Amino acid sequence: MRKMILQCGALALSLLAANVMAAVSPQEADKLGTTLTPLGAEKAGNADGSIPAWTGGIPKNAGAVDSKGFLADPFASEKPLFTITAANVDKYKAKLSDGQVAMFKRYPETYRIPVYPTHRTVAVPPEIYESAKRSALNVTSINDGNGLANFTGNRYYAFPIPKSGVEVLWNHITRYHGGNLKRIITQVTPQTNGAYTPIRFEEEIAVPQLMKDLDPEKAANVLTFFKQSVTAPARLAGNVLLVHETLDQVKEPRLAWIYNAGQRRVRRAPQVAYDGPGTAADGLRTSDNFDMFSGAPDRYDWKLIGKKEMYIPYNSYKLDSPSLKYDDVIKAGHINQDLTRYELHRVWEVVGTVKPSERHIYAKRHMYIDEDSWQVALVDHYDGRGQLWRVAEGHAQYYYDHQTQAYTLEALYDLIAGRYIALGMKNEEKHSFVFGFDAKAADYTPAALRAEGVR
Repeated sequence: MRKMILQCGALALSLLAANVMAAVSPQEADKLGTTLTPLGAEKAGNADGSIPAWTGGIPKNAGAVDSKGFLADPFASEKPLFTITAANVDKYKAKLSDGQVAMFKRYPETYRIPVYPTHRTVAVPPEIYESAKRSALNVTSINDGNGLANFTGNRYYAFPIPKSGVEVLWNHITRYHGGNLKRIITQVTPQTNGAYTPIRFEEEIAVPQLMKDLDPEKAANVLTFFKQSVTAPARLAGNVLLVHETLDQVKEPRLAWIYNAGQRRVRRAPQVAYDGPGTAADGLRTSDNFDMFSGAPDRYDWKLIGKKEMYIPYNSYKLDSPSLKYDDVIKAGHINQDLTRYELHRVWEVVGTVKPSERHIYAKRHMYIDEDSWQVALVDHYDGRGQLWRVAEGHAQYYYDHQTQAYTLEALYDLIAGRYIALGMKNEEKHSFVFGFDAKAADYTPAALRAEGVR
């Protein structure tokens, strides 16, 4: 009997070990801020100097912020080092994703990638660096990597020294957004001829640790609160989405509610997850395409391929200019690539393959995550036949006035349909992002959603 008990105990421990991945050692965590940046990127540049060393981030020539909160372009005077086109793409294929190469084949006359000098602009406040160091020492993944343990206090960058593909993905999911954030943004889904109807959203993202009236125990498994109101066009105006984004979505799935203005009712919205349709997206994106990837990682096996150097959208200040109209940005087939900026950066390469026991319209996702910001830069999406289907590009800029990286525009191109969705534009809006607003827990409840109904 004693032998049997010991054997059962050993089996339980081995199963526990298989289900919990350990945090890094203090010696390894001490690399943060020394050989590694405080967020876990390589401090050193590359061999030929085309990627410089990280020296603290924040562009030295950061410009002014206008009355609407839009940032001056610190690199406005720079010219492209070269431009990749369909005629010379073979020369640069090693530093492009398969999706980018496919875009040259799909749009050989108009798609181009202007490559500029690389600037490692990303930095975050000191307390966020401290949070990343604490995460490295304490956070472990549970439920086969689909949840986090010991992720407490200021919860950012769960695995700054990752050991697996899902840990890299968690860094994107748990990255710093600049605190509580409000934004007014526009989404479009152009027809093949470029015609589109703007969809306007007012969005709020709030984090539990910055909500003074929130019961910590009730929000122990909540990563963020998200609210999205549709304000245009008139046929959609008044609909509101509320999401409680959970940390362990296997234990407690994402909680979502929708206020339908036509019905004047609040309903649970379990479809706002995985490959459920994105809001007003005309079938061109899934719920988990939002923010390049969001939600639970549990339907995929995530394989860490390693690091590589790639040309990714970066420092996209020109694309965010308030002097532009949406017609300047949106063109047939793809956005106006003359307004884009790409730089050579090191990225983490991660491949997600749908588990045999699960389903998703994307059978495989090939992802490239910027090492400095942990923000997803590129994703190639494959269908169940193994065919490259949709190509995502996250055009990012560094908000040097609030020390955070964010998307200027997310583009998701459907290679088969010849259409795309562009999400996040604010060029014509009355102001840029609003960081640091005072969020109250009472505003992120189904009851509050009902009270906000406008028609």
